Amino acid sequence: MKRREFLRMTAAGIAAGTFGFPHVGRSLSRSAGVVMLGIDGMDPVLLAKYIEDGRMPNAQRLMGRGSLRPLRTSDPPQSPVAWANVISGTNPGGHGLFDFIARDPATLIPHFSMARIEKSGFTLRVAGRDIPLTGGAATNLRHGPVFWQDLGAHGIDCQVFRMPANFPPSPCNGRTVSGLGTPDIQGGYGTFTYYTSRKGEVSHDVPGGRIERIAIREDRSECPLRGPINNLDPEGGRVEVLFKLFKDPSNPTALVSLQGREFILKEGEWSDWVPVKFAMMRGLAAIRGICRFYLKAARNELELYVSPVNIDPTDPALPISTPADYSRQLAERLGPFHTQGMPEDTSALSAGVLDDDEYRHQALYVLDENARLFEDSIARFRGGFFFHYFSSLDLNSHVFWRTLDPGHPLYTPELAKKQGDFLPLLYERMDAVIGRAMKTCGDGVLLMIVSDHGFGSFRRQFNLNSWLLDNRYAKAVRGAVRGDADNFQDVEWSGTRAYGLGINGLYLNIAGREPNGTVRPGDRAESLKTELIARLCDVRDPATGECIISRVCRPREVYSGPYTDQAPDLMVCYNRNYRASWDTILGRYPREHVLDNTDAWSGDHTQDSNFLPGVFLCNRKVKAEYPALLDLAPSILSEFGVPVPKEMTGKSFV
Repeated sequence: MKRREFLRMTAAGIAAGTFGFPHVGRSLSRSAGVVMLGIDGMDPVLLAKYIEDGRMPNAQRLMGRGSLRPLRTSDPPQSPVAWANVISGTNPGGHGLFDFIARDPATLIPHFSMARIEKSGFTLRVAGRDIPLTGGAATNLRHGPVFWQDLGAHGIDCQVFRMPANFPPSPCNGRTVSGLGTPDIQGGYGTFTYYTSRKGEVSHDVPGGRIERIAIREDRSECPLRGPINNLDPEGGRVEVLFKLFKDPSNPTALVSLQGREFILKEGEWSDWVPVKFAMMRGLAAIRGICRFYLKAARNELELYVSPVNIDPTDPALPISTPADYSRQLAERLGPFHTQGMPEDTSALSAGVLDDDEYRHQALYVLDENARLFEDSIARFRGGFFFHYFSSLDLNSHVFWRTLDPGHPLYTPELAKKQGDFLPLLYERMDAVIGRAMKTCGDGVLLMIVSDHGFGSFRRQFNLNSWLLDNRYAKAVRGAVRGDADNFQDVEWSGTRAYGLGINGLYLNIAGREPNGTVRPGDRAESLKTELIARLCDVRDPATGECIISRVCRPREVYSGPYTDQAPDLMVCYNRNYRASWDTILGRYPREHVLDNTDAWSGDHTQDSNFLPGVFLCNRKVKAEYPALLDLAPSILSEFGVPVPKEMTGKSFV
C-alpha cells in the first residue's frame, strides 16, 4: 500500500469510526521468538502523517515488509484497561479493571484500580508501638489469565519490562519489571516537591505534588522531604528526612547536603539520581528511594524542584520485579532508573513548577534512560518472548497536544512554533527504536509494534456530577456551596440516585449495595439507566452546539466474564474533544456544566473507543483487517504452540 493511500484511508477511517483495510491472505508462520514493543499512545493518524513526511523510515520499511493495521482498543480506552486486555486476552469483564479509579461500594471511598497496598498483618508490640514483622502487602487487583505465565510454564524464556497493570508483578518463570500502577515511595503515582523562598508563598499540596515554603537564613535552609507513611506512628504521619540547602551569595548556585552526600547545582542544572533513606524507627532497616534535584532559580530567591522519590531498584521496598533481585541486577549493570509507573512528571508541568522547556528535559531524560535499558535487553535476546514498554508518546501527547490543535484553548502560533517539534521528535525516536528491533528480528522472529490506543484533543470538560445534581439525580447537603468538597463530602445520599466516579464511570445509588442506596435493583434500576442514557446522549455544549457524549453503554453490552458485575452501572463515552472534568474525577459539584480545559493536559484518549484505535505493525502479513488488543495474547500463545486458556475471549490471528 502506498503511503498516501494509507494516510487517506486511516484519516477517513478515524472520521467514520470504522476501518476497511484490504484482506491479506498469508498467515503468520511459526516463529523462534516474539519481540513486542509496547508504544503507549502511538496514534495511527500521526503515524501515517509522519511516515508520509519521511520522518519514520523504519516504520515505513516494516509496513512494506509486513502489515500495518488499526488495533481495536478497550472500552473505555484507558491505559490500565487496555493493557489488561493485552495481558489477559479478554475484556474488562474477565480481568476486572474498568477505569483508573474504582470505589468500595460499602464506603464509596475512591481508590486506584490497579493495586492495593496494605499494612502488615503481623506485628510485635514494643514500647507501646506495633512493629511490623513483615513488610506491607501489595496486591495486584487485575484478574484473569497472564499469557507469559503460560509461556513460562511451557519452558519458553520470557522478558517483560514495565508492562502496565502489572504491579506487583505476576509470579512467573521469566524476568519482569512492573510498569504503570507502580507507586512512588509515598504510595502515589508521582509526588514531586517544590521548595521556594518567594515571599507570599505558603506550604500547600497541589495535584501530584507539594509546594514547600522555605526560609533562608544566612544563605541556608533546612528542607523536609516526605517519604512513606510511618506504620509505627499511631497518627499515621509520614516519615520525613531533612536536607540542607546552601545558597551561594555570589553565584547562581546552591549546595545540597543530604544524608552525608553533598553536590553543587548551577541554576538550571539537574542532578543525577540521589539515594535517600527513610528510617521508620531508629535501629530498624530503612526504606530506600531515589530522586533527582533541579535548581530552578538561585539568583535572588531559591527555587528547587525534587522529583517524586522512586522505589530504589537496588533495594525495593515493594515487589517490582521477578525474580525479586532482577531490578537490582539491572541497576547494578546500568545504573539507577525510574521505577514509578508514570515517570514523566506531567503534574509539575500542570502546576507551573516546570515550564515547557524544563519538562521537555525531564521527559527526554526518561526516554534516554528507557532506551538504554532497551538496548541492553534487546542485545541479550536469544529467543522466546520479549516485551519492552515506552511511555513517551502517551504522556507527552497528553501535555503537548495543545501544540498541534489550533482549536485547543491553549494553542497559540507562538507555542506551536516553539514547542510543535516535540511530538514529531518523539515519533522519530520511536522509529529509531523500531529500527533497532528490526535488526534483531530475523526471518524466524515475529516483531510486533503495539499501541493501546490513539489520541485526540481535550478542549472542553464536562462536569457530569454537576449535571446530575442540577437534573435532580443527585442532592447536595449544602445546595449553595458548589465545588469545594472532594470525594462526595457534600452529597446527601438519601436524595441521590446517580453519581459519576473516575473518568468514564457512572454509578447508580443502589439499595443494598451502596450504604445509603435509594434505587431498587431490577426494573427500577434498568428504567433509570434507560432514562440517563437518553438524556446524556442529548446533552449539548452551549458554546458550540455539539453533542458532548457520543454514547452510553450498559456493562453487559460490552463486557463478558466473571467480573462484569463490578463494572460501573453505565460507561460514558465522550465525543471528540470532550472528556469528564477534573472535578468529576474528584467527586465535586461545581456550578458550570461545560468549560474550557486550560490545563497543560490537553490531549486525551478517554473518548468513545471508536475514535481511538491503536496501532499494530509487524514484520509479517496478517489476515485480520481490524485485530483487537485482546487478540494479542492468544496470538502470541498460538505462535509458540501453547494452548490458549478458555478464559481468553480474544481470537488468534496467527
